[in-house]
Parts: sequence; C-alpha cells; structure tokens
Amino acid sequence: MRDSVTFILNGSRHVATGVSPATTLLQYLRGTLRLKGTKEGCAEGDCGACTVVIGELIDGVVRHRAVNACILLLPMLEGRSVTTVEGLAGADGALHPVQQAMVEEHGSQCGFCTPGFVMSLYATYVSEDRPGPQRINDILAGNLCRCTGYGPIVKAARSMYDAPRANAADESKVLSDIAHDETVTLEGDGARAFVPATLDALADLAEAHPDAVIVSGATDVGLWITKQHRRIPTFIFTTRVAELRGVTRAGNTLSIGAGATWSDLHAPLGVIYPELGELLRRFASVQVRNSATIGGNIANGSPIGDGPPALIALGARLVLRKGKARRTLPLEDFFIAYGKQDRAAGEIVVGVEVPVIDEPARFKAYKVSKRFDQDISAVCGCFNITLAGGVVQEARIAFGGMAATPKRATAVEQALVGKPWSEATIAAVLPAFETDFTPLTDMRGSAAYRMLVAKNLLRRYFHETQHALSETRLVGDSAAFA
Repeated sequence: MRDSVTFILNGSRHVATGVSPATTLLQYLRGTLRLKGTKEGCAEGDCGACTVVIGELIDGVVRHRAVNACILLLPMLEGRSVTTVEGLAGADGALHPVQQAMVEEHGSQCGFCTPGFVMSLYATYVSEDRPGPQRINDILAGNLCRCTGYGPIVKAARSMYDAPRANAADESKVLSDIAHDETVTLEGDGARAFVPATLDALADLAEAHPDAVIVSGATDVGLWITKQHRRIPTFIFTTRVAELRGVTRAGNTLSIGAGATWSDLHAPLGVIYPELGELLRRFASVQVRNSATIGGNIANGSPIGDGPPALIALGARLVLRKGKARRTLPLEDFFIAYGKQDRAAGEIVVGVEVPVIDEPARFKAYKVSKRFDQDISAVCGCFNITLAGGVVQEARIAFGGMAATPKRATAVEQALVGKPWSEATIAAVLPAFETDFTPLTDMRGSAAYRMLVAKNLLRRYFHETQHALSETRLVGDSAAFA
C-alpha cells in the first residue's frame, strides 16, 4: 500500500500525505496550496465557482472533464491531473484563448464566477469542437452568474475557437508515469481512506471494513462533509476501479458498471431510449454528471433520485457483491424503506443490468421541477406499457418524489392490465394512485400537487403514445457501447 495521494497539478507532479481524507480539493487548493483563483461559492456543487478540470488516462487517451472542486475529496485525485485557472496562461503570461474570449466578449463583471466559467469552457475547448447552441447552454448550466448575464459568456463560448488553436499539454506520459495498481491509504485528522485499483481489492476492503462509507462521485457524501459537518472515520473510494466503469451490450441486455458516470451513460442510454437521454441531460449539471455515478445514485437510496424510477420502469436488475459472492435482484426490491436498502454490511453495488426493449417508443420519462436546469425533481414519473391488440398486456410505472423510496405504482399497473388502451381506461384507473402513494408536502411541492402531477403524467403518457405503441421500432446498433 501507498500512504500518499499523487496527482498532476497544473503540469507538475504533486504528492499529498498526512491530510484528512475528508479534505475537499477546493479546501486543499485555497488553504494549503494558496491557489486562490478557484472560488468558493455554495460549497455544495451548485454554483460552479469552484470548477476545475480533471484529466484521466482511459485506454491510453486522456479525457478531460469539468468538476466541482468543493465536493471532490482529495483521495479521488490519485493518478489523475488537475488543472486550475492558474494553469491556463502561457509561460509568457499570454492569456489562453478561452480567457481572451471572455475578455473580448465582456463576459466578466464582478469576476467572482469568472474562473469557474473559464474552466467549464476550457474543458469544452480541449474536448469538443465548436458545440452548438443547446450544447453550450448545457455546458454553462452548472455555472451561475448574477451580474454579467449569459449573453456575453455564450458569445465567448463561440468565439474561443477563433484564435489560433492552443494545444493542451500531452498529459498521457506523466499520467502513465504515476499509474500503479497498489491500494492507496490516506490518514489524517482521525480519518482514513482506502483507494483500491481493482474490483477484487475493493470487495476485500468493503468486507474487511463493513462500516466504511463507500464513495464514488462524492456528489452526495461531499455535502455530508461541507454542509452537515459529519465526521466519517473510514472511506473506501471506487474512483480507480476501471472494472466498474464498463458499458457493454450483449443481446437485449445493457450491462453497466456501478462506477460509470451519468456523463458516460448519456450516449449509450440515449441511443436506445431518447427519452432517457433527455432526462439525463437535465440531471443536475455537467460538473455533477461528470462525477456522479449510476451506482451511487442507486446506493444512496434517495427517494428523489432521477435514475432509479427510469431504471425500475425498464425492469433493471441490480448486481451486488460481498467478498467473492455475487447476487442480483430487481432494482425495485433494493429499496426497502427510507434510508434502508437490501444491502448487507460489507456488500457493494457493482453493476446494473438494463433490458433493451423491442419498442423503445413505449418508454417515457418525465421530470417535473421548478427550474428546467439543475433542479431536484418534485415528481419524476417513468412509464413502460406493453399492448397486445389494443389491450394493456404489461405495465411498469415508477415514480420518484411520491414516496419514501423510488416506487412502482403497482395498484395503477394492476388496474391497467387487461383493459383497452383508451381515455376511458385512464380515467377509471386514476383513483388507484391514492392506493399507491401518500406523498409529502415540502419546499418542492404540496402533497396535493404531487398527486395531481402523477395522475396527469399518466394522461400525458397516454396522449403521447396511443398511436406509437402500435408501431414496433427496432433499436439502433451498438456503436455507442464500449
């Protein structure tokens, strides 16, 4: 084992040791290294002022992505590179084309949010070529500005490619030089962390330390630390386990590693299910999607997570492992009660198996929230209904935000099966929602509002699919899969 975290910071090798594993990258940059360009705004991954760019060597190619430094924990940096706003300008002080575009388009006023915007655009600059208007809006959705307005910043996103191209430093060799298969440990301030490199090592550590907190993207655990001020004695991080990131298709099953991020999944899932692709586009922000994993979204058991309702409606199965033993179960059976899941001590989520249905058009996912971008759902409703001769043969309907867990509308499903697919049937089954759900009132919506929304989403699903469900559509090829 190694007792330090090694990463590349603005082009130079950096080693951190004796630091609390609960230290965020933002705290380390500003407090320890005195790199003050990265700002602290919300400290919960919402405002984007702390955005930095992480580089990671994947199959011999360095992939760069924007992430929130305020909820990224230091052990997650092992073997990666970090670029902050201080690392962009040339050795002669010349601004990077992204920075120059922000100056020329008057994209900054008070300047507090500017480094975050610059880093989000820099990640795009080194990874994509001239994104379109919708893509630019998606890229900037995780960065908040309260004085300049987005017009000049969007212009900067368009014009940053006009200057002579600035090539990013080739990080592949330096990242290869610090790569290894040993488990990293980090201890400090009464806490310890393990960062294994293989699935076997991860499973062994989880079994040996059943009370440890398993961390993948830290988009939830980060807030435990920054907002709830929890003290976590032992962490186990999954970020280095490549076996957890695979996305493969075999026949009519899509197998997804628990460590695959929602950004990783947007293309493969969106190819099969465009509606799910659109739901994922509204899942938090680019920075959060670049960190948050499908396994973490499931394992934290949140009743308002957007991933589980869609996966439950599709009939997904969860794969768990304890030591060498594996088991699978229907995803809906994993959620027992609020804060309680069917996961034994020392057992980890390793994957999700998603069926590829023969009529993708019958699957719909609806997110209802106060804001279009970067908001938590008041209600997330997902529908997958099969017809035979105009009669409902099978129904899978799942909701988030309507109960203490992501939950199927079993009474509604049972009321639909065997009935003709008609407005009269829809109207007749709506009272069954009262049997399935007793929603709560909170800041996102009242109980009455949620119940009305759920019922209306079934009506919407009917009107959007009453003709499409009779048409069989073949799924596209597997070009989007690894």
